[in-house]
Amino acid sequence: MILNSIEQGAGPPLILLHGLFGSAKNLGAIARGLAPQFRVVSLDLRNHGDSPHDAAMSYPIMADDVAETIATLGITTAVLAGHSMGGKIAMHVALAHPGLITKLAVLDIAPVTYMHGYDDFAAAMQALPLTSSLTRSAADAALAAAIPEPTYRAFLLNNLILGGQPRWRVGLDEIRAAMPEMLKWQDPLSAPFHNPALFLRGGNSDYLRESSHEKITALFPHVTIKTIENAAHWLHADQPKAVIAALQEFLL
Repeated sequence: MILNSIEQGAGPPLILLHGLFGSAKNLGAIARGLAPQFRVVSLDLRNHGDSPHDAAMSYPIMADDVAETIATLGITTAVLAGHSMGGKIAMHVALAHPGLITKLAVLDIAPVTYMHGYDDFAAAMQALPLTSSLTRSAADAALAAAIPEPTYRAFLLNNLILGGQPRWRVGLDEIRAAMPEMLKWQDPLSAPFHNPALFLRGGNSDYLRESSHEKITALFPHVTIKTIENAAHWLHADQPKAVIAALQEFLL
């Protein structure tokens, strides 16, 4: 699948992959911060943003989407960075296509299986009546019980397209069906990635725990693991300057 892309800047190619329910625009602060040094290409992953929808949504399939899109853009080698679900996809790309990726940066996710999902959030979004009179404030109020955190609710509502017949930009049916797959990690049948890798964790997040460091090092032996203090899972939103600075130190 060829993915929708947004480009800015000039220089060596840097590919950015967003997380679940996100889009290429979600990593805009990182893209703007690194555009002076890189040709930054932000991708909408399948079933997200303006990319096509499809029922197949495993990590190997989505990694192949990224590799195919990179090739279509005429890029032979690139730096790859991904957050959360995008980080898992980025790891799969690096492991399956090591000649394509010169450096890998992963934001607040590990190559492990997770127990917590967002199925209840997807169900609440699916249950929202998409009537022509729907307003964003009414949608926000309707989702408040199931999604009590206002910031995350606003993030999800970025996917709601109003005007005429409202619709969700994300493929909710496809994502909800694939949610068990999204939580998994299965090692690709490939050698470890021997190019440099950086794993950034949010200091207030429990997604990238010390217990996963041994697994990370086994798959990415030339890895640096750093903590961004005063940041939760969306560390690029909580501490954008610190994340950009850490990426610049690693990439330049």
